[in-house]
Amino acid sequence: MRIEIENLKKTYQGIEVLNIEKLAVRDGKITAIVGPNGAGKSTLLNLIGNLLEKDEGVIRYDGDKKVPEKNITLVFQEPYLISTTVRKNIAYPMKLRNISREVIEARIRELSKELNLNELLDKRADQLSLGEVQKVALARALSFEPELLLLDEPCASIDPYTTSEIEKILMKMNHRRGTTMIMVTHNLAQARRLADDVILLKKGKLVECCGADRFFVHPENEETKKFVEGELLI
Repeated sequence: MRIEIENLKKTYQGIEVLNIEKLAVRDGKITAIVGPNGAGKSTLLNLIGNLLEKDEGVIRYDGDKKVPEKNITLVFQEPYLISTTVRKNIAYPMKLRNISREVIEARIRELSKELNLNELLDKRADQLSLGEVQKVALARALSFEPELLLLDEPCASIDPYTTSEIEKILMKMNHRRGTTMIMVTHNLAQARRLADDVILLKKGKLVECCGADRFFVHPENEETKKFVEGELLI
């Protein structure tokens, strides 16, 4: 799914937190959104996901202003799971879309194998570790094969092994199904590993958007270079 943004603005209590004149996210690619705290990263993600109402501007999804809600899903840093079993959590979005029982069971088997969830399928969500919760949330998000997957710091609070598992499944789904993914991350190493393109925000404005290779090696903007080298943007 291709995303195009024009003159997008958002304010909170009279303070402008996002003002992006123009931005495009390529179809079928993994795009990382990076920047210092308060840069507007999560705000931008939530606006694209239609979880926030924009003040001004246009967001187009494959050229259409209408939000394709059934083809978009978002995974939060601290996801909420339904107080039932892992199996039912993964199945839930597929049932909402009237997907057949046979397909639901097949998708549960596939995702459980890929994310090592087989032994947890009959376990209740409130008995899971944080890493397990994040994997179940990802399996649930991927279950109906969305065209656009939005991720807000999905690996920020979990161990390196689970982070590696999640990164592998994201790359696999992107390569195999062409799922467009937009990920907010503070982890520049993760952005290097996963992203095709990188967006840098500062104080709600776009600093740079380009391919990951250029972003990390030969950025055009001096502020991007400083950010990559570890200097805090203020």
